Amino acid sequence: MSLDPQEICKLARVNKAFHRASFADFLWESKLPPGYKFLVNKVLGEEKLGSMTKKEIYAKLCQPNFFDGGAKEIWLDRCSAQVCLLISPRSLKITGIDDRRYWNYIPTEESRFKSVAYLQQMWWVEVLGELDFEFPKGNYSIYFRLQLGKTSKRLGRRVCNLDQVHGWDIKPVRFQLSTSDGQSSLSQSYLRGPGEWAFYHVGDFAIERPNVSTNIKFSLAQIDCTHTKGGLCIDGAVICPTGSIDKLKQF
Repeated sequence: MSLDPQEICKLARVNKAFHRASFADFLWESKLPPGYKFLVNKVLGEEKLGSMTKKEIYAKLCQPNFFDGGAKEIWLDRCSAQVCLLISPRSLKITGIDDRRYWNYIPTEESRFKSVAYLQQMWWVEVLGELDFEFPKGNYSIYFRLQLGKTSKRLGRRVCNLDQVHGWDIKPVRFQLSTSDGQSSLSQSYLRGPGEWAFYHVGDFAIERPNVSTNIKFSLAQIDCTHTKGGLCIDGAVICPTGSIDKLKQF
């Protein structure tokens, strides 16, 4: 079926026959990625799969859904049938996160997860992420969402405290990505623009075989111990179809 979901919904309003046809399972299953059952199990649980129509499954997967105890959020991109995945900082391995002299989780409405990891000061900064997931076929990109400075509300206005921001202009941060099927990338970037959230590109990977679990490892590090670094907020990581990050900036 060459009609996209929006066109199907429009035709459903033409007459009763089109309306009934718009609920056909074969119609909506063609809009779902081949591995959609894996996504349903992640979001709803296996017991829900048999009780929902394919249209209901499609609608549910296209909405943002928390899973893994609320530590991750996922939805299906309507245009590509690929997934967008948000990973909270609590799902990342952050060196020194349990020592409150260095790191704290601070509440904020600027995060989908309602809190971010905040670095006060440290010599060795390293954040590691790892994920085993059955991605739909396509090209994907990984980003860290970061901000220099700690924001708050004062008299209803957004205020950013930059007092602890230091050390990021001396050496760049190293970003690294590797996958279980041999893909890898390595890049460096200075952290800039204090007071504004930014997406820092880690790397890209391609999924050629759907319904196969791929292990993804990614990281950011600034481990030059000649100077301390501080004042960094980490809102987690984003995995999305390559070229779609501008959509997420408005999300």
